[in-house]
Amino acid sequence: MAALLLAASDALAARFGAVAVRGELSGFVRAASGHCYFSLKDSDGAAALVRCAMFRRAAALLDFQPADGQQVELRGRIGVYESRGELQLVVESMARVGAGSLYEEFLRLRARLEAAGLFDAARKRPIARFPASLGVVTSLGAAALRDVLTALARRAPQVRVVLYPSLVQGADAPAALVAALQTAARRAEVDTLLLVRGGGALEDLWAFNDERVVRAVATSPIPVVCGVGHETDITLADLAADLRAATPTAAAELAAPAAADQMARLHTAQTLLRRSLQRILQRQAQRIDTLALRLGQPARTLAGQSERLYGLQRRLLQGLHQRHGQQVRETQQRAQRLLRAVAAQQLLREQRLVLIAGRLSAVDPKQVLQRGYAWVESDDGKPVLSVRALAVGQPVRAVWADGRATVEVLSIEPLSDSVS
Repeated sequence: MAALLLAASDALAARFGAVAVRGELSGFVRAASGHCYFSLKDSDGAAALVRCAMFRRAAALLDFQPADGQQVELRGRIGVYESRGELQLVVESMARVGAGSLYEEFLRLRARLEAAGLFDAARKRPIARFPASLGVVTSLGAAALRDVLTALARRAPQVRVVLYPSLVQGADAPAALVAALQTAARRAEVDTLLLVRGGGALEDLWAFNDERVVRAVATSPIPVVCGVGHETDITLADLAADLRAATPTAAAELAAPAAADQMARLHTAQTLLRRSLQRILQRQAQRIDTLALRLGQPARTLAGQSERLYGLQRRLLQGLHQRHGQQVRETQQRAQRLLRAVAAQQLLREQRLVLIAGRLSAVDPKQVLQRGYAWVESDDGKPVLSVRALAVGQPVRAVWADGRATVEVLSIEPLSDSVS
């Protein structure tokens, strides 16, 4: 068997020698040894793929970082990998000539969804700090599920885990992932969702770049932690999630803090609280001791307080005497001012009465009679103000200052220019 494979390898080397081929990188892995292993796909979409190995010496000469989806030109030699009996291209040099069609679609979709605001940092929500339950969206047979459960069992065994199973690869995976996310949102029984899957080529992870899945992650009412692939794998679901984890295990670690760490923090807080309480108790004990010493000499304390009270009493009596004398003086001054004001008002009113009496005397009809005048009144005592109020033969009385007389009207002669 080994001889056959060796012969086939020699025949290929003799037939083709050094070859140059273009294609799209898939499943690129750089081992710890520095060797690189990957596959090269037909860039035109044909079902053609060849395994490739690029050893450390040739990989050290690369002037760029190879990644899945990149279109490259490889130069090397065709051979047979005897351990697996596979055709293999041993790459001597690699040059990037453009992005593969799948990678180009990834970039176009990323730009469109980013313009729609699905990746904005402002819309991302903080995950629950101390979750009581976590939801996991992944395949039942995925290694990622085992990694997550192992990490949670080790770090936070008190957290309840709810699984929402879904396909994670293939044409039906996007619809299944959306349905699982919607189920979790409808049931609303977990604090945080973990969307996880192991690593793979760009086409293997393509379900997590599907626009339906990305929008379901962005609109999920439950915060989502996305851990898809390895550290170098980036999907659009990672960008839309509230928190991105490098791996599924890292997603579990980010979603649930380690119980041991929290217990250590609680122990530290307990220690600090105990020390603080002890300091407070010590200060209060010292204060009680000080008060006890002061209370141990009550006679001196009472004497001091009595002397202070006597001084306050003396000051109070002096203040009351001073205040009383001041109020007496103020009352006497106010009484004097009041008497003076009353006398002034009385004098003013007497003067006004004299003036009014003079005015009344001046208009008194009797004063007019004293000057030799008389007035005429009817028999009922009303003054006769006009000759027109008289009638011939009417008896009237004439009044002088020294008496009156009853007379009879013999004739009436009104003046021609009198007011009618």
